[in-house]
Amino acid sequence: MSDGFTSRFTEEEMAAIRKSLRDEARFGSEFLGRLKRVAKRIPFAEDLLAAWICTRDPATPRRVRLTLLAALGYFVLPIDAIPDIMPFLGFTDDAAVIAAALAAVAGSITTEHREKARQAMAEL
Repeated sequence: MSDGFTSRFTEEEMAAIRKSLRDEARFGSEFLGRLKRVAKRIPFAEDLLAAWICTRDPATPRRVRLTLLAALGYFVLPIDAIPDIMPFLGFTDDAAVIAAALAAVAGSITTEHREKARQAMAEL
């Protein structure tokens, strides 16, 4: 086990770091791809994007980041409580999960996060 950044990482630690970075990049790609496909059909797309931007902010506390990533993960998962292909009802479970997560981390998504999301949504 390393003691901060003063000693070298072991090969196992480096492998774990590389895997974590690959997993994070894959999740981000899947999330953004799914959001682009459905953004015009869901009224909470901007909230999803603001939550994602908040998770990327180094100033965001770990608890907030994990809460938001769990909710965003539910959005990305292909298996839902209510299948997303059902007209009118498909995204209601996703909306409920996102709403609960946003309520749990109230105030952590800043005006700056929301403005960046608004600008990005205009480009979709």
